[in-house]
Amino acid sequence: MLLCAEYVLPITSEPLENGAVLVRDGKIADIGPADQLRSRYATEEVREFDRGALMPGLVNVHSHVEYSVLRGMVADLPYSDWLVKVLELSGGLNAATLYDSALIGGLEMLASGVTCLGSVTQSESTVKALNDLGLRATVYREVGAMDARRVDYAMNQAAADIEEWGSRVDSGRMRIGIAPAPVYSCHPEVFRRVAQYAGSTMPMAINIAGSREEYDFVRSGRSSFSVDVMERRGYVEIPPWLPTGATPVNYALNWGAFEADNVMAIHAVHVSDDDIQLMRRYDVAVAYCPRCNSLLGMGIAPITEYQKAGMRVGLGTDSPAATDTSDVFAEMRTGLELQRATAPEQFLTSEPMLEMATIGGARVMGLQDVVGSLEVGKQADIIALDLSGSHAMPTKNPTAAVVNTATAANVVMTMVNGRVLYNQGSWNVNVDFARSIASVAKIRSDLRSQY
Repeated sequence: MLLCAEYVLPITSEPLENGAVLVRDGKIADIGPADQLRSRYATEEVREFDRGALMPGLVNVHSHVEYSVLRGMVADLPYSDWLVKVLELSGGLNAATLYDSALIGGLEMLASGVTCLGSVTQSESTVKALNDLGLRATVYREVGAMDARRVDYAMNQAAADIEEWGSRVDSGRMRIGIAPAPVYSCHPEVFRRVAQYAGSTMPMAINIAGSREEYDFVRSGRSSFSVDVMERRGYVEIPPWLPTGATPVNYALNWGAFEADNVMAIHAVHVSDDDIQLMRRYDVAVAYCPRCNSLLGMGIAPITEYQKAGMRVGLGTDSPAATDTSDVFAEMRTGLELQRATAPEQFLTSEPMLEMATIGGARVMGLQDVVGSLEVGKQADIIALDLSGSHAMPTKNPTAAVVNTATAANVVMTMVNGRVLYNQGSWNVNVDFARSIASVAKIRSDLRSQY
């Protein structure tokens, strides 16, 4: 199939005007000026995207996709209060509910141009839903234990799940990783054990330094948030938490959290200059979640400092219970505006922002040789945008037009491995999503009546 558009954005090379991409056997076989490729492949099926743009599929490095059912349920609350409420609501979700919720979330990802997703969960339902949809994904099995005596049990359970999940998915598209539970709900020995288990082959994610409450809890032990969350999750640490005097990053480092080869730090908002250098030394990547961080009052991650340090940075939409949508275009715009407002002297431009949403996210997930850019030999994870209604068109800077004006609604085609999974408002997936939509609607109604 030959895909032609007014603009082609390869990301790792300059944009092409009136360009085309040839897709064969699930991979990108050629890319160049449309006239040349039409002549070269005269018998190829052609699909036109007039006043449109072709680009690599978006890479959403962090989400909790199974919480899509909770969208709009918990609004206008600061992080600690929001977290407590989400924990209460999610406690009533069973495996079937989580599958339907993750499936609906995955459909939204496809419709908004996301072809590659990272999601943290304890439920196999998420793995099954994403695999059924045909998405490319890394699913991180979360593992936690507050009591040191339960660490062995927790790790054994996680290892068994990881082995079982991995045996049930398309290994060409999906990987299973591991993630320790957040600092405030996890014995530090878990960090060491998880990093050792991940080693040099398994992707690892760690939720760290995301909120001021977490920072104060780890450093000085004075955050009321920690006790509240512990009690509501059904455990209290004995002996009580003792302040470490260290930042969350330094605390986790001291327990060996960064010893694995492919570690992604989720949020990493409240960090010192020394923290950044330590993370750089261990080649820790960062999942930047600007909308979640701002909506919940968590703070603003120092992305320009991470970039100056040469670190890998990708974009994540985080929990749908916080951001309500999985719109990576909104993340790009929010992230760009926050960085410009807080670091005007470094003035982040649209080009590195689009890179974070594509090849940058692929680098964070260790998939830069597979996806993230339009290059010959890479998998054909491609999206098409309709820019006919954009206030920025026509333009000499299509990258800025996409970052500054595009939304999920502009996505008209989403392809994974050369297979079109979303096209002009319709999904081409082998699942009964109508049933899942009806199920989620009922669950939301039940939850709303309880809220």
